[in-house]
Amino acid sequence: MIESYSFGKMVIDGREYTKDLMILPNGEVVSPWWRKTGHELVASDIEVLVEARPGILVVGTGSPGMMKPDPCLRSALEASGTTMVAMPTKQAASEYNSLREQGENVGACFHLTC
Repeated sequence: MIESYSFGKMVIDGREYTKDLMILPNGEVVSPWWRKTGHELVASDIEVLVEARPGILVVGTGSPGMMKPDPCLRSALEASGTTMVAMPTKQAASEYNSLREQGENVGACFHLTC
């Protein structure tokens, strides 16, 4: 579970992360996580998550929400059975925890800064 988030820092299960990260549906954290283009999210940026086949993918778009998912990404994910929700990282962390507590098959990717 995500214990806390503040600009540039996330604590998950007692471990502090200061680089962007992904959380696979099995709870494994992949950090650092890099995108080909800093503030754009495309399918190739999250291949490992897509291969894990989460029912829901939570996208943390940064503190003020600067990272933008490519418009084609949502439809591509939905075609493979994954629902994507994208929001600023603080809200996304809370949403991720809520979905995990509900027992959902959820994965996530989080931009920790802008």
